Amino acid sequence: MATTPPVWLTLDRTAGDLEGQLYRALRDRILLGQMPAGQRLPPTRSLAASIGVARSTAVGAYERLKAEGYLDSRMGSASRVAAVAASPLPGQSPPAPPVARVLDEPIAGTAFEPGVPDLAAFPHAAWARCLGSRARALRVHDLGYGAACGIRDLQEAILDHVAATRGVSARPEQVLILATTGAAIDVLARLLLRRDGDVAWMEEPGYPTAQALLRAAGARLVPVPCDAAGIDVARAAGPSPRLIYVTPSHQYPTGATMSLQRRLALLDVARSSGAVVLEDDYDSEFQYGSRPIAALQGIDRSEVVAYLGTFSKILTPGLRVAYAVVPPWLAPEAAAAARLRGAVVPVHVQAALADFIREGRLRAHLRRMNAAYAARMAATVAALRRHCGHVLEVGEGAGGLQLATWFHDISIDDSAVAEALNAHGLALRPMSRFHIGPARPGLLFGIARVEPQGVDAAAERIGRLLSDRARR
Repeated sequence: MATTPPVWLTLDRTAGDLEGQLYRALRDRILLGQMPAGQRLPPTRSLAASIGVARSTAVGAYERLKAEGYLDSRMGSASRVAAVAASPLPGQSPPAPPVARVLDEPIAGTAFEPGVPDLAAFPHAAWARCLGSRARALRVHDLGYGAACGIRDLQEAILDHVAATRGVSARPEQVLILATTGAAIDVLARLLLRRDGDVAWMEEPGYPTAQALLRAAGARLVPVPCDAAGIDVARAAGPSPRLIYVTPSHQYPTGATMSLQRRLALLDVARSSGAVVLEDDYDSEFQYGSRPIAALQGIDRSEVVAYLGTFSKILTPGLRVAYAVVPPWLAPEAAAAARLRGAVVPVHVQAALADFIREGRLRAHLRRMNAAYAARMAATVAALRRHCGHVLEVGEGAGGLQLATWFHDISIDDSAVAEALNAHGLALRPMSRFHIGPARPGLLFGIARVEPQGVDAAAERIGRLLSDRARR
């Protein structure tokens, strides 16, 4: 009779590489201390039967763990967790400790760090196959200087993906492949802001890196208020803009989704003023409880929107791959500016990513991570409301990798509070950091590396720390 598999051990059969999935699941639990030294692992035959895979799959996973030092095994005896596990493979880092445990350590950490995906969940085996295959067999015409702004395979694969998931409409020659979204903002800002002092409208609150890049390009920033319906151009003060930076699908950092009425008003302003809208669509693939709203670019009929996307949030920042889908009239000049800047992504990485998308690997990863992040967001929202609701107003957490909260007491110095909390192993950001003008104090939490079973204890500790600080 087959045994029942552990509740934490689930394999995604649509993603393939069942051996790799099993290996990573066991490795990660060992690294997290959830399988202590000396613990006996089930025989490969019974484990394979319980999860419905071939015995060779379980044997292969065990052999990889033994080879890397995670397991001890002697002939005729059971496999056990090693007393001293080996270090992770080169280029990998062990997952962050559970949130509940890291709070007990008085050092800086990464618990609740905003904007960083779950790096331990990166599909290493599938990516390695795509990368290795392309590195061994790159096409000759992709090896020259002609692909400086992106190889055709990746441009087409990206367009297929964003057309299906975000409603983006464009041709491959409008797609620029760059290393980061920051590089895309820099290239386009320096191209569009012709004179020092040209006006750029910026969401308030908004993304600090975008603020810095626009200033470096010579822009005079005009903050435009955001509320629950997104940026409100009717409340903009000052001269007409040359450039407008927005995050309409999932406003950073508040998480608001721009309403259709506000989107149409924004497009009207851009058209009438001759401005270009930079639509930063950084993590809108992650929506919990509803379908992702279509991109602003998809309803743009005046060719005023440049759509920016990145694989840093949906896969890993370490890939260093982002892209810009620019209006047709801007594409030749933008491509020339990008080539001059030299922000080139290695051709074998581009080719491998094109295969990864076309083979359905990205879609499977997003489906798996959307479910995982939804559970982590729900657990974080519930725990913070339960234990910190007397101090913080907690956002809805409808999507993305971060959760905005605001202090009920608007006189609080959120930078000082964040610094004090971060000394207890957190990586929170004060909401005031995202404002150009006067700020509403609050804290920004990341949810991607939270463990649902540990977040309640972490929130309780945060609530106590906040209460202790308030009584001083």
